Amino acid sequence: MDDRLVDMKFGKGSGASVDAYLEYKRIVGDDDGGKLFTPEEYEEYKKKVIPMRIKNRLYTSYSNPSGMDCKLVGPETPCFCTHRYKQHKTDFEEIPSTRPILLPCQVKGCPCNSYHYVPLNGSQSIRCTCKHLADEHNPKAPFVCKRGGCTKCAGFKSSFTCACGNTYNEHRMIVETADEREARGHPLGQSTPYQAMGGLTGFSSLAEGYLRLDPSGRGAPSEEFLNQPITALDNPFLRSNVNSIKAHHMARGQGPSDALFDDIEERVSAVKKPGETDMDYFERRYQERLKLEAQQKRNPIPNPYTQASVQVGARKQIEGSSSRTKSGKGSQSKSGTSKK
Repeated sequence: MDDRLVDMKFGKGSGASVDAYLEYKRIVGDDDGGKLFTPEEYEEYKKKVIPMRIKNRLYTSYSNPSGMDCKLVGPETPCFCTHRYKQHKTDFEEIPSTRPILLPCQVKGCPCNSYHYVPLNGSQSIRCTCKHLADEHNPKAPFVCKRGGCTKCAGFKSSFTCACGNTYNEHRMIVETADEREARGHPLGQSTPYQAMGGLTGFSSLAEGYLRLDPSGRGAPSEEFLNQPITALDNPFLRSNVNSIKAHHMARGQGPSDALFDDIEERVSAVKKPGETDMDYFERRYQERLKLEAQQKRNPIPNPYTQASVQVGARKQIEGSSSRTKSGKGSQSKSGTSKK
């Protein structure tokens, strides 16, 4: 056992060297052909590519019919052709005027003519209605099945249901410019020199759309929803600790006149009255709950955590009112979408 142990020692600057190499790969990717650029070539590459990359960045997303981006595509997100997003053409000196914008695969011999995201079911790709996996289909649209004997498949279709509640066939790939994304009311994030960032604008972009509380996902809850008092409709754990919650706020110097004490009715109602039996107590609490449910139906508060309350910006053509268009930096063409 001891003869297989390896004693590895690193100098003080080793960590910085690893960081520099990782940044190099994020900026250059496979553009160096597998051979590292010299320092001079690297600086020349950055001077040429980074300004173009920041100016003409394309945002790629997999969106449902309501406009919510269920999946924001990043450098390592696989395509239908099994290659990564970073292995597709994402840098353009001039953004194409035609829509949808095609992002062909750059791997030699791959027939994929544009990036297309396909969800995973666990660790494997989803199945088509012909019962075969996605990677058993032609990587070029309309993605006809390649399995011998499968003659009924006219193109990849799946009944796989996304977490948003819509099926795979109801989603679409969106490749859009910054102006087009801004018109949808979705965040742009900060400018980045890295290659193939797609729709990633921050750490929250790694979560699925129904979990993201930004405009590209479910959206942030309203102040009215966050500050509503604790009632009999809330989770039993929350109701059982309502007194402890209030004691904590009082210890911090907040008194009964503060908004945090709006749920005084729940705290009083949760206590059994003198002479009240267990059955009478539960019946009273049940009737209170029915009353609150009826009241909530009459005056509902929008809940961003329910599927029916997803509210996102509608896609529209870029008009002259766009701040980027006014400055003369944006394209005025329609955003690019594709079903397949």
